[in-house]
Amino acid sequence: MMRLIHFMKYCCAVTPVLLLAFANAQPISPITPAVPTRPGAAAARPPPPPPARLDLAWPTPNRAFFEGRGIEAFIQPTASGAVESGLFGGTRNGGTRFHEGIDLKALARDKNGEPVDPIFAVLPGVVRYINLVPGNSEYGRYVVIEHTGVAPAVYSLYAHLSAVQPGLRAGDAVARGQRIATMGRSSSTIAIPQARAHVHFEMGVRLTDNFQAWYDARYNSKKFGGKNMHGLFNGLNLMGFDALDFFRKWRSGAAAGASFQAFFQQMQQAVRVRVTTRVAPDFVRRYPSLLTKPVPSGGAGSGLGGVLGGWEISCNPTGLPFAWTPLSTMETLGEIPGSVRIVAYDAALIKAWRCRSIVVVNRGVAKPGRDLQDVLDLLFK
Repeated sequence: MMRLIHFMKYCCAVTPVLLLAFANAQPISPITPAVPTRPGAAAARPPPPPPARLDLAWPTPNRAFFEGRGIEAFIQPTASGAVESGLFGGTRNGGTRFHEGIDLKALARDKNGEPVDPIFAVLPGVVRYINLVPGNSEYGRYVVIEHTGVAPAVYSLYAHLSAVQPGLRAGDAVARGQRIATMGRSSSTIAIPQARAHVHFEMGVRLTDNFQAWYDARYNSKKFGGKNMHGLFNGLNLMGFDALDFFRKWRSGAAAGASFQAFFQQMQQAVRVRVTTRVAPDFVRRYPSLLTKPVPSGGAGSGLGGVLGGWEISCNPTGLPFAWTPLSTMETLGEIPGSVRIVAYDAALIKAWRCRSIVVVNRGVAKPGRDLQDVLDLLFK
């Protein structure tokens, strides 16, 4: 389900916090991780062994996914009846409305027809946030868990709950498969009918630790009719990926499903952005596995040309920044501090994801679209 109007993702243009210096974009090319070497350097160490295979749990008791059955056996469609409408992506309103999770249907109901399916943590983790007041979010009651034992340390989110497990608190450690809640149909504004009760399930990353300052500057209470009720776990600060796609790759044994790092590495690059700044966002400090090479630390012997001078960031079609290449001050010499430039973009991929405004082109000049600009503003706030 979509978020409460005052939490809707990037719904209007904002004043950029970065100086935009746009240039003609070139055809897209893949990023190759670069590790600088110097004459006489010792041979590189062999790569570490691959991480142990993840042990995922499904968020509900429904076994249809693990049995290989079709999505109609576990996905709850919207009122349209199209089962695809319960999936991630531009699956609603003819492809123009973005849905940032998957909706999982109920199996069991009480005598009044209300769902009673237990909801489980998909991996071990730490409960970071619980909203117990349905009226505060279109998510209704929801729980956010950070999975600190994986890299990157993704979050999982479980929404529209009828109840949270008694005694569960933010800060609690939870085990894989531990019951955390009961499925429901709670929401602040959307009247979810009993027949379509479900859990909205997301997995993703958190954009910034400085969310409140960004929110105060961009989304004042007059505009949305209320203050930020959810701290860092407001939906605007959470950026999801296709959880079902990850589960499918994991189930098949594909390399991209072996770890979240491998999954991020195979994401489709829709745009590559160059940002000239000496700022290292807290995002890369929290998700260092998304770096393609070490961050320049300065010193003549570093082989990196000095201190940090900027970034090239690869984003997928929703704008999720999945690969970060740090640039030295030598590499950004002569560039305007604070400038943002589209280095490359995939026009066909961006067109296919018309539910998101990632790149706009005017008279041959490409610049960040509304949604991508909001992501950049949050990252570099």
